[in-house]
Amino acid sequence: MTDRFSLGIAIDKISIKIDEFKTGQHCGEATQPHRDEGHTFYIVEKGTVTIEIDFQQYEINAPTVVYMHPDQVHRILDFTTMDICSLAVKNENLNPDYLTFLEELAPAKPLELTNNICTDIFETFSLCLKFSRQNDNKLYYPLLKDSCNTLIALIISAFLDQNSVSNKASRTESITRSFKRLLETNYCILKRPARYAKQLNISTHYLNESVKYTTGLTVSQHIQNRIILEAKRLLYHSDKSVKEIAFELGYDDYPYFSRLFNKSTGMSALAFRNKRYD
Repeated sequence: MTDRFSLGIAIDKISIKIDEFKTGQHCGEATQPHRDEGHTFYIVEKGTVTIEIDFQQYEINAPTVVYMHPDQVHRILDFTTMDICSLAVKNENLNPDYLTFLEELAPAKPLELTNNICTDIFETFSLCLKFSRQNDNKLYYPLLKDSCNTLIALIISAFLDQNSVSNKASRTESITRSFKRLLETNYCILKRPARYAKQLNISTHYLNESVKYTTGLTVSQHIQNRIILEAKRLLYHSDKSVKEIAFELGYDDYPYFSRLFNKSTGMSALAFRNKRYD
């Protein structure tokens, strides 16, 4: 996929056999914790796969679509011979509205496809794949980009139906969504609820009340959970030291970060890192 990512869009359909995969060059990368470049969609057309996404294990049976945000860390644990339709798209090639939906969906559990949407998704994928091979077409890039965005729209629609997301959000739901969008881009620098409330032009009490009512968690808990999630991701897939990770996440006080991680996870950062070798 990476070899075809020069335009910010990579699409392919591949059949993976266990024996060939285990001796192939990509086996080590796929079975070790890693992040993909761009928003990635894996549509399992045939076979089964066991995958770990952000430390959660999923048993996936075809037909299923797996969406992974660029921040998410994942690895393959096991699979049978399978056919996979793969699409990876960078932010700049995504319809801005679809990008907003994807940011709100993440993290999304793998979605089993029903007959109706399954047919639409596979037919649209085939069209996208066809356009991807028409390099001599004068409208190659817009055809590829627009068709892939149509496919992504279908996938988003299926996820929204699964999660019963309403188009008409209440005031508290709108505030919570706005807070989560802010949190995703500011968790390294904004650590206090009052800073987010100020950004949203509402009181800290109202922000906390809205978020707690919608999610069951306080604003402080969301901030801490997001920081710890990123710490886990970096510990799992990078070779950065715990001190480097603490600094990257906005903590000059390394011992404080270590205590925070230990309190949140029940183990030290180094102990968590060593789990990836279990």
